Amino acid sequence: MTSSVNASPIQQWLQALWKFSRPHTIIGTSLSVIGLALIALSTQYRGSALLTDLPMPTSVFYLQFLRWLGAALVPSLGANVYIVGLNQLTDIDIDRINKPQLPLASGEFSPRQGRWIVASAGLLALGLSAIQGYRLLWTVGLSMLMGTVYSIPPIRLKRFPFWAALCIFGVRGVVVNVGFFLHFRHLLGGSGAIPLKVWVLTGFVILFAFAIAIFKDIPDREGDLKFDIHTLTVRLGGEWVFKLSCWVLSMAYLGIVGMALWGLPQTHQGLLLSTHLGLLFLFWYRSQRVNLQHHQQVTQFYQWIWKLFFLEYVIFPVACLWR
Repeated sequence: MTSSVNASPIQQWLQALWKFSRPHTIIGTSLSVIGLALIALSTQYRGSALLTDLPMPTSVFYLQFLRWLGAALVPSLGANVYIVGLNQLTDIDIDRINKPQLPLASGEFSPRQGRWIVASAGLLALGLSAIQGYRLLWTVGLSMLMGTVYSIPPIRLKRFPFWAALCIFGVRGVVVNVGFFLHFRHLLGGSGAIPLKVWVLTGFVILFAFAIAIFKDIPDREGDLKFDIHTLTVRLGGEWVFKLSCWVLSMAYLGIVGMALWGLPQTHQGLLLSTHLGLLFLFWYRSQRVNLQHHQQVTQFYQWIWKLFFLEYVIFPVACLWR
């Protein structure tokens, strides 16, 4: 890979834009949109019907499905850049302490450049979602609205632990799962109530996103304390928040295990049971080896939790399709 020292100005700008977009959130958004599209597909067609009972020739159908998927991904990623970019614009001084590698904090981007990127991404997201129907517009628009009130003064809900967590798991858990599922189900010609499996995934993601929301503040305690951001970590300490996050994540995995044992309809219960029990064991194994006094270990563990989040949007759709 070309180093940033030898890279051209365009390459350096693109590398800075990639960091500005917060890659772990880009990956999470992409996988969630793809996963929900596949869950919607599994609701309409399953087993051999995915190949035999389609409303048009197989190749034509899946080409159209990929077009729908790409058309939804672009505005969702635009909204993602808008939300994380807006947060960075309002947190430049804090990020110089907590995340000095980010482009605005490091000086790779000026605030003016940051504002242009955020505005462009936001307009792109709203425009492209609006032409695809009110379901996608509602999903993208509501996500952006919650991201705005999370960051922008004087509301700036990130100052308050409850409301900050509500914004994060409200978007990741409810808005994304329900909104994108309804959008893709409509495109596929489906109707009726949202199936139980979507609500189960939504419940899992709500708990997971809440755990992420409170855990992410553990390595950021120094900057948050200096700038009067009263996170749970600032108020109660990193050890307490770490334990709470671990137990919330455990509840999420045990919830899926319980639903699999109960016999969650329209899913492969064996796959759900074995994978979530295995991941729960692995999670606790790794959590016991984190030194909370070691900033790098805490940050690495936080990034690993995001990988578990990514993995759910692989496992759950597969369990819905393979049954």
